[in-house]
Amino acid sequence: MTWRHLPPPARAIAVAASDAVDLVQADDRDAFEVAVKALAGTEGAGLVLGAVVRLLLEDLHPDGLAGDDIRRIGAECLRAGAGWEPPPDPHLVLVLLTGALGVHDQDEDAPRPAPELWTRHAALLVAHLLTSAPYPLARYLTAAFAEIERAELHD
Repeated sequence: MTWRHLPPPARAIAVAASDAVDLVQADDRDAFEVAVKALAGTEGAGLVLGAVVRLLLEDLHPDGLAGDDIRRIGAECLRAGAGWEPPPDPHLVLVLLTGALGVHDQDEDAPRPAPELWTRHAALLVAHLLTSAPYPLARYLTAAFAEIERAELHD
C-alpha cells in the first residue's frame, strides 16, 4: 500500500511498521532486526503501534476483554515468538497489551527499555494478532492514524 496521503513523519512510521511486521510474517530475522531499528527511529511509532494493537484487540474481541483474555493473548504471542532470538519478554508483551488498552500504570521510577526493544515486541505482537484479524495491517494503520489525527484536532 502507498502512504502518499500521509505527511512525511507518519508515512515513515507506516512504512517502517509495515516492513517490520511483514518481516516477522516472512520469518526473515536478520532483515527484521534492521527494520526494528528503523521503526524505533521514527518519532511517534509507539503511539501508532499502541493504537494498532488496541484496534486489533477490539476487532478480535468485540465483546470486550477480561484479564484471562489478556493472559491468553500474551501467552500465545510468547509461544509464537519463542523461536526468535532473543525471545519476547513476557513483561514487555503484557505492558504492550495493557498499555494499548489504557489500563497500564507505568512506574515513573522504573527504567524504560530501549526503543528498539519496544518496537521489536510491538511488531511481534502485531504480527501475532494479525494471524486472526479480519483485515490486513494497512487497514489498522490507516485507522490508527485517523484516530490520532482526530485526537490531536480535539486537543
